[in-house]
Amino acid sequence: MDLLTPALQAIGLFLATNIDDIIVLSLFFARGAGMRGTTGKILAGQYLGFGAILAASVLVSLGAATFLPEEAIAYFGLIPLALGLYAAWKAWRGDDDDDDDEKIAGKAISAWTVAGVTFANGGDNIGVYVPVFVTVGTGAIVAYSIVFLLLVAVLVLLAKFVATRKPIAEILERWEHVLFPLVLIGLGVVILVEGGAFGL
Repeated sequence: MDLLTPALQAIGLFLATNIDDIIVLSLFFARGAGMRGTTGKILAGQYLGFGAILAASVLVSLGAATFLPEEAIAYFGLIPLALGLYAAWKAWRGDDDDDDDEKIAGKAISAWTVAGVTFANGGDNIGVYVPVFVTVGTGAIVAYSIVFLLLVAVLVLLAKFVATRKPIAEILERWEHVLFPLVLIGLGVVILVEGGAFGL
């Protein structure tokens, strides 16, 4: 019964800090639609990115990580911003143009790209997890971590479910080349502005 409370708290905390990832992950699924291994790459990337967020949160809460000043977190916004600008540039150049026959194949997804975007979007996660981890014991931190890692897979599967619903899939297929860079650029700008990067 002692572990039930932190487990339930962990579920609530995970949902509150990661529900926005469904949009970004759905766009990754739309981008890689029809490409072999897309789900595995997105899952691996989400685990890599979230694993780094979780590791940083645990280390900071234990006082072992002074290497990452709080002000530095805002600059993680440069990752999705750069990826979004690159995707927009490719779309503008026509590199992302697909005729109907090629559209079935989708575009290759990199686990490292997913990991980078996930980690960059995790500044708020770290900001929320650290105070919680500081106030609970080691057993609760372990319970939180296990629940979080289990829910990462659920999050990815939920995003896949959303992205493959016929009406949503049709919208994503038609507008993915616009939405993908816009969402990443917007995410990057929000992270930079909210964190006060460059004196914003």
